[in-house]
Amino acid sequence: MDLTRYIRNVPDFPEKGILFKDITPILKDPAAFSFVIHSFLDQFADLTVDKVVGVEARGFVIGAPLALLLNVGFVPIRKSGKLPAPTYGTAYSLEYGSGAHMEMHQDAIGPDDSVLIIDDVLATGGTVEASIDLIKQSGASVGGIGVLIEIGELRGREKIRDLRIESLIRV
Repeated sequence: MDLTRYIRNVPDFPEKGILFKDITPILKDPAAFSFVIHSFLDQFADLTVDKVVGVEARGFVIGAPLALLLNVGFVPIRKSGKLPAPTYGTAYSLEYGSGAHMEMHQDAIGPDDSVLIIDDVLATGGTVEASIDLIKQSGASVGGIGVLIEIGELRGREKIRDLRIESLIRV
């Protein structure tokens, strides 16, 4: 399936000069959405993980059904102040700014867990790096990273060379 036809490019969002990759056309089409989830399931069939981590917010939409199919728990990584229990936290930069902060519940992942990170876009790598930092704070390890879209020209993959990264679409 050609997933690129389901990606809507939104210029100047969330700020001028950014070309936002909107995945909601995939989510509203059951065949495309199922294809995405099952493609990740196939790509990581050889990986044994204890948890799937989804990065707010679109990583939740992809990561949660994938966790169910893998028969493992799902862990949300959220923006600062959104989680009610004690959290690990980390600051990170986006391709269009800095000063962002993400958190994960301290009891979400055990120190012996292997984790699969799922997000919608790999751009500069800041969000994925922050997710890795949160997982390492828990003592767990990252078994792999799955992203729906990888924006090659922003070279986020270069920041995370030592980990397995699978992307369904490269632009």
